[in-house]
Order: sequence, then structure tokens, then C-alpha cells
Amino acid sequence: MRNGAELDRGYLQLITGRYEQAESRLQRVVLNTTGELNADASDFLARVYLAVSKLDQCEEILEALNIFGDSFSYAEYQKRWTAVTKAKLLLRLRKFDEANNWLTAVERRFAEQQDRSFNALVQLLNAQALHRLRRTTECVRHLLQSDLQGIRQTAEFQGQFHYTLATIVADDTMRVAMQMHERGTRIWSDQGMVSVRSEIDDGVPAPTVSAIAPSADFESVAVVINSIGAAFDLAYNPRLLAAELVNLLQAGGFTGISVAETVDNPQDGIDRKARRLTLRLGDGTHAGKSVVLSCEVPASPTRAVILADIFRIGRAAVALEKARREERSRAAMWPSDPLEEHGDALFLAEEMQTLIDMAKRVAAANIPVLLTGETGTGKEVIARLIHSYSPRAAKTFLPFNCTATPRDMLDSQLFGHRKGAFTGASENFAGVIRAAGGGTLFLDEIGESTLDIQPKLLRFLESGEVHPIGETHPQRVDVRVIAATNADVDALVSQGRFREDLFYRLNIVRLHIPPLRDRRVEIPALANHYLQKYAKEMNKGELRLSEETMEYLVLYRWPGNVRQLANEMRRLAALADPGAVLMPEHLCADIAASRRTLPADERTLDANEIVVRIDQPFGAAVQHLERAMVQAALARTSGVDEAAKLLGVSRKGLYLKRLRYGLEIERPTNGEVA
Repeated sequence: MRNGAELDRGYLQLITGRYEQAESRLQRVVLNTTGELNADASDFLARVYLAVSKLDQCEEILEALNIFGDSFSYAEYQKRWTAVTKAKLLLRLRKFDEANNWLTAVERRFAEQQDRSFNALVQLLNAQALHRLRRTTECVRHLLQSDLQGIRQTAEFQGQFHYTLATIVADDTMRVAMQMHERGTRIWSDQGMVSVRSEIDDGVPAPTVSAIAPSADFESVAVVINSIGAAFDLAYNPRLLAAELVNLLQAGGFTGISVAETVDNPQDGIDRKARRLTLRLGDGTHAGKSVVLSCEVPASPTRAVILADIFRIGRAAVALEKARREERSRAAMWPSDPLEEHGDALFLAEEMQTLIDMAKRVAAANIPVLLTGETGTGKEVIARLIHSYSPRAAKTFLPFNCTATPRDMLDSQLFGHRKGAFTGASENFAGVIRAAGGGTLFLDEIGESTLDIQPKLLRFLESGEVHPIGETHPQRVDVRVIAATNADVDALVSQGRFREDLFYRLNIVRLHIPPLRDRRVEIPALANHYLQKYAKEMNKGELRLSEETMEYLVLYRWPGNVRQLANEMRRLAALADPGAVLMPEHLCADIAASRRTLPADERTLDANEIVVRIDQPFGAAVQHLERAMVQAALARTSGVDEAAKLLGVSRKGLYLKRLRYGLEIERPTNGEVA
């Protein structure tokens, strides 16, 4: 814990330019740690040496880390960002050919990670190297790729983007270069970041006013257009947006320009007395203040219209940023890309976020994980996530369903066999455990494994050895095991259907995935995701769910969980007309009949439902509901403690309610009406 805190302090001192303190602190962390903390501290220390131009020490650390060597067996994200540090070093050493080759290899090595921010930065650094090599066409291609990856919208890299771009465009237009250079340093200053400029500075002189040639038409237009584009990129920060609008006003020759921060929220408009036009940027949300831009209104009608246009650009940028925030909020509920490729972004419900955090923490430890939950909840998705965050991420992830193989063949399928070991064994077969060597084996439905196979599984987990059928000696294999089941394993153990010692060996870390009905907040985003996915596959254009249809989906109990929801969206997409809005009548019969707002006499009530009449006093209705809920909780659990926990009350509180209602432990009658 202490070393982790020291690492964080060292990183903060690095980025804020307190290099001597950062060096001392990070050296201590490197000496006192191993594993991932040590790798992070070493990378940060290398960046300190890079920033203070101790390039030999920086190179020595990076060579010791040996990023792509077998000894660097840490998380993929550490490899990625240490690779970036090495690229910066090569640029500082002016080894531009080597930097280009390194960055090209890094891009290929991590292509499958789909880390847009990282990919954008790699493209930008490669563009910098290619510019110094005078390979202009390739430089432009990498710049465009960096932009397409969203580097302008990534606050962490905006300063670096504009600062680097300034050195690249200086050969064409010094005025634009100077503007970009100033913007980059201004962004860093606002963010409090000092080290990045020192890390990437390869000795190119900064563009200066004295170096600017007489203004040409293209340069004048380029300066204006560049500021307009930047205004839309930087609208998340009112101060940075104001600076770009000031650039536009100055380029237009306007006077009396001022920018102020205030705790008030003045309205946009014209101050007739002062003859000033005012624009509020932000709603008091930036450090508790609003940023207000104002400009003297010119006498010329034409110039007044241009002034209004510039302010309109500011308002449009603010409106666009607001829409972006709302879209990010909606998109955060579920990824727009295929679920299988983004396991770390699957879940919105608070309990699922906690589960994902736990999964990421256990990923680095080479211990078994037991995943439990109903069928279709996403156990394999969680297993893949654990694998992707583990040191084995580049190795095989092999799923195996224990129910998909006949029981008498399970031994052979798991552990393999030798040719001729039994009738039909015409070839040697390694088995799925050895096939997953070095990687992760996902054993689904482990609760259905037979008692005769369980001792061999236990030995494999304890010793790392498998004994194929027909072999005289066991063979060692390095495999990480993640097991999953939709059965109640505790009950299976108590019934003698699952070995207790195997259960304890698998149950080191247990992650329970709640059913979809317990995380309904995810249903709208899930439904939209799958609907758009299948609509695209089937060339159906943009299909949409009506609000009423979404109500049906949210209120349905989903016994098949996410898998059932995905299949329903596939069915809807297959039957829909292109571009259709899907209504409740398009839903399958089970879902259409389940809506809670239907009268009770039109459908069968669930075992967990009652009807409460609303033509009675409020207190009577509440008492009826309380009584039914207490009854149900007592019937569903094995004791008062569990029932109290289920209801969210204390044991004493539950006792008082039972006393009040004179309750016995019994299940309420379905369809009971108060």
C-alpha cells in the first residue's frame, strides 16, 4: 500500500516538473518493489531521466525492462506505455529511422488491444519521426490516422498533438505553426503538465514572431480555420475555448476583447450602455465559475455580423460538447462495438462495476477463479476479461463446456490419450488442458463434471500435472483455470455430487454474476446494442425500439438473461422492415404477455407478484405490501438472518414486523388481492 502511494506521488512530481523529488522517490520504489509496481516505477523513472536529458540512464532502464522479452511478464497496458517511453527516447536521441521501425512494430504488436488513445499517440509519434526523415507522404498518413483515432478529443494528449504539429507545419506556414505551438503550451499549462514537453522536445526551435513571413491569403485563412476547429475540440474547458475565440476575434481585427471568470451566471447578449457583446462559456461548472467572453461592438454592420458569427461558433461548440457529454453518458451503459471485443466495458450496474474491478484485480494472480450465475449472464465474457488483463493475455484462451462431451469421453477430452489406449484411439490426442498450455482454460459447467473425473481435475490444479490415458508418466502443463457453473455448487457438495476438496481448490476467488433482472438498468443499452449489431449484419438500416417497446423489455423477467435478450433482438431484426420503429406487437408472445401494467385478470401472476388495490387507504396498502414481502422473504430463505438481509432491515426490525403482522413462515398465494 505504501509503495503504491509513493509511486503515485512520484508520478505526480514527474508530470508537474519536480524532477529531483520524483527521481529520489521513484528510485526508492524501484528498490523496494517487484512485479507490476516495479515495472511502473521503472517506466516513470525512465521518463524523469528523459525529461532532464539524462538519456543514458533512461536507455539503461528501458534495456533492463526488456519490454518484449520473456522476463517482462506484466500487464499489456504496461508494455504499451513503456514502449511509448522508448519511442520518445529514440526521438530524443535523433535516431529517427530506429524510432520509425520501433513504432511500426509497436503498432502491429498491440493492434488487437483496440486502445484508441494509445494508437493515436503511436501514430503521432511516428508522424514526428517520419517528418524528420523527410518522408512527407507517410507523415501525413500517420497524422490523419492519429486524428481519426480521436487524439484531438483526448484531453491527455491534446497539448502534445498541437505542440508536435507545430514543428511539422512550420515548414509550410509559420503563422499557423506559432499558433499551434502556443496552443499546445497553453493546454499543458492549464492542465498543470510540465514533463511531457521536456520528454518529447527533440531540439526543433520553437516558431517565433520574428520568423513569420509577411501574411499571405492562405496563411490568414489557415489561422482562422485552425482556431475554429480547435474551438470545437476544446469546448470541454471554457478557458481553452475562450482562448480560441479570442484568436478569431484578434484575427478579425476586433478590439476591446476581455475574458473573465465569475461566480455569477450572466446572460448572453448586448450591453447597450457599454456597447459590448457578451458570451457565457459554461454554466458555472468549471471550478465553480463561469467563463465570460465579451467584445466591443464595432460600428460597421458587416463587422458586427462577423462578431456575431464568431460568438455563434462559441455557442455551437458549447452545444456540441453538451451533446457529446450526453452521448458519452448513454454510451457508457454499453459499448457500441461487439461485446466480445470489449469485455471491460460491458456493465453499468453498480454491483457489476464492483465485480469487474475484482476481476481485474485477480487477473494478475495465477489462481483459479470460480464464476457462478444463471445461464446467459455472461460468465464467459468475464472469463475472457480476466484473461485479457492477465500476463497470459497474448496466449490461448480456450473455452471448454463440460456438458458438450459425453461423460465417458470427458477424461480423454480433458487430459488427452495415447494412440491405442482404448478402442477408437487411432491417434495421439493432447487434450484441451495441454492445448491451452501457457494460456487460460475456461471450464464451463464444471458442476456437471462426473465424480470419477474430479480427482484428476484436483490433482491437475494442485500439481500442474496431467496424466493422459495410456501414458505411463504424468506431464507438466502451465495453465490458468477459470471455472464456471450455473448450479448451486454448495448444494452439490452437500449432496455428494461434487467433491468438497475440489470445490475448495476452485473456490479461492468466487465471482457471482447477478441475473439480468437484477440489473435492469443495463437492458436499454443492451437491447439497442444488439438490435443495431444485427440490423447491420442483415442490412436493415437503423432499427429503433419505441419507448413503449422498451418498457416491455425493461419489465420482462429474462429467465435466459443476456443471451435471451440478444436472441430476441436478432429475431426482431430478421423480421423487421429496413429502418423500422419496432412496436410492442413485434415482440415475441412471452414478452408481450408479461407487461406489468396489464390488468391482473388478463395474465398469470408471477410467484413473486401480488396485486394491491389502490382504492383503499394508503396505510392499509402499505401494510399489505409489507406483510407480503416479509412472508416471501421468510419463505425464500433458511432463517431470520437471511430474510432480514434480503429485506434490508435489522434482525430486530424484522422481528417487530412479524410481531405486528402475526406472521408465520408461509408463502403468499399467487394473485392475492388486498
